[in-house]
Amino acid sequence: MQASGKRARLFADALFSVASIAQDQVYNSVLRTHINGLKQLGVAEMAVRILVLCLCLCFVASCDSSKDTTNQPKQEQPQISEKMPPGEFSMFDGNNLGQWKITDYDDPGKVYVRDGSIILESGNNMTGVTWDGSVPLVNYEINFDAMRLDGEDFFCALTFPVEDSFVTFLAGGWGGNVCGISSINYYDASDNETTVKKTFENNRWFHFCVRVTADKIQCWIDKKQYVDLDTQGKKLDMRIEVEESKPLGISSWQTGSAIKNIRLTKLSAPPSS
Repeated sequence: MQASGKRARLFADALFSVASIAQDQVYNSVLRTHINGLKQLGVAEMAVRILVLCLCLCFVASCDSSKDTTNQPKQEQPQISEKMPPGEFSMFDGNNLGQWKITDYDDPGKVYVRDGSIILESGNNMTGVTWDGSVPLVNYEINFDAMRLDGEDFFCALTFPVEDSFVTFLAGGWGGNVCGISSINYYDASDNETTVKKTFENNRWFHFCVRVTADKIQCWIDKKQYVDLDTQGKKLDMRIEVEESKPLGISSWQTGSAIKNIRLTKLSAPPSS
């Protein structure tokens, strides 16, 4: 018993030495208070105290770790702008509109976020959201998912810049199945070289990709290319109805729709088709 008590005191002295060089004042205080008492205890009782002490230190360490993580500054992604660096950036976090503002159309439907999507309810005519900030004018790509919830007209009209001009890629217009770019040489999406027809079922997600380079506009729906437009020598413009969608906006016409997973990629160089 005498040898065991001596070992207990030596062990306690060793722990006390560790505590004396600890950096955190909380750990020092806890160790000094409890280890001093260990010198007066037997081996069994000392083991119980050591176990309790370890549990207490683990709890303190977890609290300190949580505190340190909270105080660390969050790394924010570069701001989307005309002069942004190459790379892919999120334009919608699925929780709130963020930099998207409700477009100032006459008598629009309600706009809100639900289940990770921007909901555009059917309005008297147009309903939409517009990006409240600058965006690249060329060498960029926009990807997003869209779904028509109700109605029979276009549920997704993306207005976007092409250098010093603006155009709109429509999906499901003119009765529900016309796609194309408005406007090219003063002709709308229903009557120019980009006009194509596609069936869009309600309550089904479609993936859209629009790419703008120095001499082309290219558009895909569900990875199938629908537009491959050489823009050289052409007059690009948009209809007056979507003027409020500049510089970048998504709108619908008398149709309910949902938009999600909006991402912008700034291209370092025009990719090969």
